[in-house]
Amino acid sequence: MQAPSDQTCLSQTQQHALRLISESQEGQRVLPHATGIRKANRSLVSSLPSEGHGIKRTTEHVLEDLAPALNHQALSPSYYGFVTGGVTPAARVAEEIVSAYDQNVVVHLPETTIATTVEDHALTLLLQLFHFSVKAWPGRTFTTGATSSNVMGLACGREHIINAAIQKRRKHSASQTTQTVGELGLIAACREANIADIQILTTLPHSSLKKAASIVGLGRSCFHRVSRSKDGLEFDLDMLEEQLKRPHSASIVVISCAEVNTGFFATHSYGDVDALRALCDNAGDAHKLLNVPYDCGFFFCRHAGLTQKVFQNVNAAYLNAGSPGLDLVESPLNVGIENSRRFRALPVYATLVSYGRRGYQNILQRQIWFARRVAWYFSQHEDFELLPQTLSDRASIDRMTYIIVLFRAKDEALNHTLVKRINDSSQIYVTGTSWNEVSACRIAAANWQVDPERDSANVESVMERVLQEWRHANL
Repeated sequence: MQAPSDQTCLSQTQQHALRLISESQEGQRVLPHATGIRKANRSLVSSLPSEGHGIKRTTEHVLEDLAPALNHQALSPSYYGFVTGGVTPAARVAEEIVSAYDQNVVVHLPETTIATTVEDHALTLLLQLFHFSVKAWPGRTFTTGATSSNVMGLACGREHIINAAIQKRRKHSASQTTQTVGELGLIAACREANIADIQILTTLPHSSLKKAASIVGLGRSCFHRVSRSKDGLEFDLDMLEEQLKRPHSASIVVISCAEVNTGFFATHSYGDVDALRALCDNAGDAHKLLNVPYDCGFFFCRHAGLTQKVFQNVNAAYLNAGSPGLDLVESPLNVGIENSRRFRALPVYATLVSYGRRGYQNILQRQIWFARRVAWYFSQHEDFELLPQTLSDRASIDRMTYIIVLFRAKDEALNHTLVKRINDSSQIYVTGTSWNEVSACRIAAANWQVDPERDSANVESVMERVLQEWRHANL
């Protein structure tokens, strides 16, 4: 039973959150104080209490001890680490409803809840945002993020290529063949298809893709680079064709649309992007540039029925909702990994309805303008270097820079400690990286609140202060 203190603590927590949101517009610290982290660590309960501390004391513990030790990655537009994004006001409103109703969006039961219908509409709006044909992508679902979406992509790719080989060997049509990887298992299916190995052909795979390959049983060592250069994104088509001809080998081709470290795109035009859409299934994160709460990803598949072959949840009569109704909405547990799912679609739906295509164009444009202003600052500075060095003038910066900027200090001693010195300011947060085996700093703009003029001036101010303090210490 709820007690009056429960409502009081909930209200107190909501007021705390509202205060944080309002303060995020006032130049608050991006990182917590070191003393706050130490205090939080000391306060952590390490032994399960027999009677419990009660909600009042626990709320005080969470708000006064733990919350001050959290960073402001979603709250501050000056957090430039990992392309984490933020949470739009509309998404935050919806998230309150998600927590309050706590729907388990698993089975499509339209007469008992609208949750699965909302999810289907959110996925449709997302396809429209990307200018994807809704009819062309019948397999679609929300996931926990791009990693699980990559798992789904490789699982569907594995299912498709092995099943096609089985059908070819038996000379049966797809409708006549019932033997699938999902039914037989990977080893038996490969034996049936006369496949000795499966290879993933790509250029510059994201680290999460190798994790996904391990999960679906293909292995991290199955990757073969078929790029024109060591760090390139462009396919060597002759090498690709040669690999595809290997006997008793099945291939999954994975296309990376951008190099993660720099954010450079693999495509040269919108025509290239359209061509890729005709070839590939698509996976990505919504909790990044869409600015909805963690964790939220998406997966789109062109092949109708393929996701069901892989992810169908069988032998659970109490979860059987029957065939989709007239609305043709699939039960999410039959087209995705999870059988227990948060209502992560509602913030996506709310933010897309609230801001629309033009709203998201504006957010992305502001992020790009900010990144290009910052890149120009580093390119013109006598003490810093913009990376890669090919970004040598305004035209190349405007052509190649989107939301990520790499830079380094020209003085090696300063460069060695540059990330720490920047982050110690707590006015902005950057991550360390490398370029051509040299340490570098990385700025990634992904928050919906980015203001190009204000935030680039803030970056420049921090950098000049860091430079001044270093020079003073080395007099």
